[in-house]
Amino acid sequence: MKFFLDTAIVDEIKKAHEWGLLDGVTTNPSLVAKTGKKFRDVIKEICAVTDGPVSAEVLATTTDEMVKEAKILADIAPNVVVKIPFTPDGVRAVQLLSSLGIPTNVTLIFSSNQALLAAKAGASYVSPFVGRLDDINHDGMALVEEILNIYDNYGFTTEVLVASIRNPIHVKRAALMGAHVSTMPFSVLKQLFSHPLTDNGLDRFLKDWKESKLEW
Repeated sequence: MKFFLDTAIVDEIKKAHEWGLLDGVTTNPSLVAKTGKKFRDVIKEICAVTDGPVSAEVLATTTDEMVKEAKILADIAPNVVVKIPFTPDGVRAVQLLSSLGIPTNVTLIFSSNQALLAAKAGASYVSPFVGRLDDINHDGMALVEEILNIYDNYGFTTEVLVASIRNPIHVKRAALMGAHVSTMPFSVLKQLFSHPLTDNGLDRFLKDWKESKLEW
């Protein structure tokens, strides 16, 4: 499974890169707005840290404007993936961008039918938002499993990018299902390291060695 970081904070991206765990980055207008920087400047900074896919979202809502913005975003760096919202205009934009060789990530996926349409349009990635489904008492990970089964049935090459991840359980379930990508906040990535028995074991090893008074 590939690990993407869902953030616009460059320092977080650099740290994940240092750990050797960064395969790509996803952003959105909300995340970039929190930085107080220009959208394209943030994308340039991120692309300077990683050569993995960097999803940058359009702000337009019509097909023509989406395609126009997508071309501008794609010119920033060769690893930019254009994030397109799932709407009829968005699906048409994905078809056009696919024909131009511009990779796309269809976002705000909440049903397997939506994911099917996005794949048929030629999307490079689809992003089911599992946390938001959980918030309204639906099993977001069940949707991921449905999408994976449908794609397997028909040989779609579109990758399933599990988004709106809230905790390590989401990451584990995505990995068990065989999802291609998990994109997560930096806080969740850090949580993947943690287990109380690991911490306790390390403390015990160090304590025992110190008490032995032996030389290393």
